[in-house]
Amino acid sequence: MRIMIVEDEALLALELELEVESAGHVVVGTAASRKAAFDIIDGSAPEFAFVDVHLSDGPSGIDIGRRLAERNIPFVFVTGNIKRIPEDFVGAIGAIEKPYTMNGLQNALTYIAATIEGREASAPAGLILSEQASAV
Repeated sequence: MRIMIVEDEALLALELELEVESAGHVVVGTAASRKAAFDIIDGSAPEFAFVDVHLSDGPSGIDIGRRLAERNIPFVFVTGNIKRIPEDFVGAIGAIEKPYTMNGLQNALTYIAATIEGREASAPAGLILSEQASAV
């Protein structure tokens, strides 16, 4: 799967990138701001994205989520404060709360990949599903 990472904390972005690649996926870009994320969405055709809600330019992760939803690109919010996510999750599959464990992240990634591929899978405990995703 071609994955985009939207995270303004460099160490967290690097750790997430390493985990994604060790799971056999390709990171098509890492963005720390809304503009950089929009450039990746428009130029690299990601198949999935991890999106932090609060970036260096404010709570712009929500705007990025809306752009991803408009393009039918599945995504998950990664945030330290779940309450910052709108009730409708702006189209996200769900959210992973920081701090997360690498095992929890791997379990979420396995579930997400299976879901995108149309395979049956059980959501791991560390992934908070949106109501829309829970209904599927």
